[in-house]
Amino acid sequence: MLADLLHPERVSIAVMASDKEAALRALAGLLVMPERKANEESVYDVLMERERLASTGVGSGVAIPHGRFDGVDGLRAAVAICAGGVDFDAVDGLPVKILVAIVGPRSMPQKHLAALAGVSRVLRNDAVREGLIATGNDAEAYRLLVES
Repeated sequence: MLADLLHPERVSIAVMASDKEAALRALAGLLVMPERKANEESVYDVLMERERLASTGVGSGVAIPHGRFDGVDGLRAAVAICAGGVDFDAVDGLPVKILVAIVGPRSMPQKHLAALAGVSRVLRNDAVREGLIATGNDAEAYRLLVES
C-alpha cells in the first residue's frame, strides 16, 4: 500500500517540529515533493482543516494527518519522524514521533479510506514503529515502509 503512495523524497527522519502546526507544515512541504506542482500552503490548509475536526493522533506515538483536495492528481503520502515528539492531542496523550500524512483528490473517497486503513495497519506493528524511530537515514525509513 505505502509503496504506491510514497516517494523517497517524501520521507524525512529528521523533522524538527515544536508543535502540531510546525509538524503539519513540514508534512505539507514533503507532500509537494518531488515535482512541487501542488501548492504547499493549500496542502497545509487541508491538513489543518481536518485536524481542527479532531486530532489525527491515533496513539502509540503515531499521527495520520490527512485530507482531500483537488490540487493533486492521485493519492500520495509523506512521512516525518520527529524524534523529540510533538504534542498532537493524541488519543493516548503520548507525544507523536511518527507522522504519516495522506492527501488525495476529492474524487477518490474510497481509495482515501483504504489508504488510511492500510497505513494504520502497517503502523500498528511495534517492530515497524521501533524501526522507523531507530533508522539512520531517510532511505532506510522509506525501504522499511514500502517493504512492510
